[in-house]
Amino acid sequence: MPRKLGPKLILSLTILIVAISGVSGYLNFRSQQKQLVETMILGADQLSRGITGATWHAMLDDDRNSAYEIMRVIADKQGVDRIRMFNREGRLVFSTDATEQLRMANSSSEVCASCHSKNAIQNRPTEDARVRYATSPRGVKTINMVAPIYNEPSCSNASCHAHNASTKVLGVVDVALRLDPVQKQTRAMTLQTVLWTLLEVGIGAAFVIVFTRHFVATPIQELIAGTKAVSAMDLDTPIDIGNARGSQELDELVDSFNKMRERLKLAVAELNEMQQTLESKVDERTQQLKAAQRKLVQSERLATLGQLAASVAHEINNPVSGVLNLSMLLERLMASGAYPPGREAEFRKYLSLISAETARVGRIVSDLLAFSRRSKPQRAPADLNKLVRTTLGLADHKLKLISAEVVLDLQENLPAVECDSSQIQQVILNLVLNGAQAMQPHGGGKLTIRTRLIPQEESVELCVQDTGEGIAPENLSKIFDPFFTTKAEGKGVGLGLAVLYGIVKAHEGEVEVVSQRNQGTTFTVTLPLKSRTPAAESREVQVQSV
Repeated sequence: MPRKLGPKLILSLTILIVAISGVSGYLNFRSQQKQLVETMILGADQLSRGITGATWHAMLDDDRNSAYEIMRVIADKQGVDRIRMFNREGRLVFSTDATEQLRMANSSSEVCASCHSKNAIQNRPTEDARVRYATSPRGVKTINMVAPIYNEPSCSNASCHAHNASTKVLGVVDVALRLDPVQKQTRAMTLQTVLWTLLEVGIGAAFVIVFTRHFVATPIQELIAGTKAVSAMDLDTPIDIGNARGSQELDELVDSFNKMRERLKLAVAELNEMQQTLESKVDERTQQLKAAQRKLVQSERLATLGQLAASVAHEINNPVSGVLNLSMLLERLMASGAYPPGREAEFRKYLSLISAETARVGRIVSDLLAFSRRSKPQRAPADLNKLVRTTLGLADHKLKLISAEVVLDLQENLPAVECDSSQIQQVILNLVLNGAQAMQPHGGGKLTIRTRLIPQEESVELCVQDTGEGIAPENLSKIFDPFFTTKAEGKGVGLGLAVLYGIVKAHEGEVEVVSQRNQGTTFTVTLPLKSRTPAAESREVQVQSV
């Protein structure tokens, strides 16, 4: 059974038409066949009565040869198979079939059965009792009509006859008509009925197909195409099935869909307008957030710089004091206005010390300025080992103050990393200062900084390990959350690791931390050698949590 409505309707109506036409044709055929048989029976009855009437005068004159000749002439007509005559005792006295023997028929024979029933003898049998279907000795199917020969008063009172008036029936005439014409006509009727039935079915099926396709299938297909267009968000084309093919129900359905399409079109327009408004607001807020993030990174940088201020000032004070003392010493030695004889080598030594200490101060100030300078984020190949050494130079005095032992395990010939040097330096400094602060309560410890190449991942790894007090397990999942801190009030605002995490993520890297209470903490930063996405150069640092 097809699933589509059109073929299903066509198949159902065609089956209905076939059933109705078949039943109608069969009933019509049966009616015509019955009328044909009844007409033939009526003709046989009239023929049998005509034979008895035609031979009545010959029989009245006792001229049997004339009566038999009349029956032979009638039997030669088309459609008559044979004519037989039986006397009242049931003996066959005449037959137009010369091959048939004249013999006695018993009361149970087909000819006698019309009058001699099981209950009583019927002098005037009904028409149905006188009709029978038989097969002749030549194998021809026939319809036989028995016509009784009654003993009329003109016959019983004649001087030539010896029949008593009490005798009702003198004999019977059995007329056998051939059924060939009937069978031929029946076949013709059957063929005609079948052809008419097929014609009716064909015309009905064609009408059903045309009607269904024109008024049902085509409008529904157009309606489906319209709904598919609506589902594909093609809301500008209205659904139209044509007034000639539509019906009231389909027109109402189309109107409903068109109203729904119009409302959906308005809703989509409103949503698009809202989306554009929202996108513009999101872009505006994003730009504001990026600006705030840049300020936050710079603020964290300045806060770290503030933590280094005292140690850097002390670091600068020592060489400046040395320069000052050496300058005063040289001034006293040259009080006479000339070099003391024989002390030129000592003068050169003092001048060399002044140059070295002045260069040291310059290097410290240069590194400090480079760290604090606010520049636009940009990527360029950088030596990670050099960044580690430069950053340690800024925090060297602070590490000495807490008696921290710095162990450098830097892999030689490390490939350059495509990164923002200033931001990566801030990451290293943040990890170093956090390690120093973690070891300060213990009066010092070991700070290990390790770099290595990971060839299979095309990345480098930076590990900063301290032997401080570690991080509590319940705080381990929160350390990268903005504004989360375990330091005492005034020691930090909890943005250092959050900014660090944002910088590493902006460089498409990863940060992992392993910590054990009172044993230390290890931060592992993994950075790709080259950016994996084209847009990485313009990616801003985002402060986020893990």
